[in-house]
Amino acid sequence: MSENSVMVYIQQRDGKAAEVSLELVSKARELADKLKVEVSAAIFGEKVEGEVPRLASLGADRVYLAEDPRLKYYTPIPYSRLMIQTVSEKKPQIVLYGASTEGRDIAPRVASCLKVGLTADCTDLQIGDHTQLDKSNNTDREYKDILYQIRPAFGGNIIATIVCPEKKPQMATVREGVMRMGQPDSSRKAETVRISASLGPDDFPSAIIDRVMQEKTVNLKGAQIIVSGGIGVGSKDNFALIRELAETLNAEVGASRAAVDAGFIGKEHQVGQTGTTVRPKLYIACGISGAIQHRAGMDASARIIAINSDPEAPIFSIAHYGIVGDLNEVIPRMIKAYKARV
Repeated sequence: MSENSVMVYIQQRDGKAAEVSLELVSKARELADKLKVEVSAAIFGEKVEGEVPRLASLGADRVYLAEDPRLKYYTPIPYSRLMIQTVSEKKPQIVLYGASTEGRDIAPRVASCLKVGLTADCTDLQIGDHTQLDKSNNTDREYKDILYQIRPAFGGNIIATIVCPEKKPQMATVREGVMRMGQPDSSRKAETVRISASLGPDDFPSAIIDRVMQEKTVNLKGAQIIVSGGIGVGSKDNFALIRELAETLNAEVGASRAAVDAGFIGKEHQVGQTGTTVRPKLYIACGISGAIQHRAGMDASARIIAINSDPEAPIFSIAHYGIVGDLNEVIPRMIKAYKARV
């Protein structure tokens, strides 16, 4: 049996699908509708069948399932073997993975084994046509309904569109937070197909003795308001002002890569291409020039306020409200004005 679908690898933890995978099911539904094909999902674990209705509600038509106590935690060899088998047998035309630590591990293993291309860290996916020179007869060859795999390149200075027209499936990893999760529809149903694979001791050369989970102290992705500081804040000590504004607004503290690299704040606060992609209701950029790498991670915010002493700073090109001035003077006045109103 084979299918012509858009397939999503579902990353799970403790039997629950990761948010990036759910975002990709929604995106897969959009792509599949344009291609007039189905959406499939592949999920492996100990007790994961309970996620099938959730995947169906977001657009999956078929869920490939492998359950085994030894699959409770992700381990590269058995998971890769199962994914390679599933893709080889079902023959989807597109396979998507979250660009998480797990996705970045399994995707190249599968791509290498199947001898197909893989584009990493995509920020957008579209369907379109492509014309390419056929060197065998020096004529143009047209490809219809190709996956456009879009991602920043050359340090984020350009946006590249990458295509893999000659090999199927077309494969990509996609950054968390860049795709919007669709509205669940509980009336949708999905067919469950169990994957039969003989996994022996040789497939589990290593064992997880214990797993220690560290609680997240920063939740940028789920924040409604984010106050971010850049290199223009000036120093680690000056970041106290950013924290004070964030505390006043009950917001999370973010930062640009330049501020993180300078040691002003920890990497877990970084917003941007190499940090976290966010979509808060309000994003306040303080002393951030607005390099494309940073804008790629926050330009979908509902409202953006920029504070910068340079009136030509690129951040003002995407800000809904801009304040030209010294943040050391502007922020205290903002805090004072807000407290006076509440």
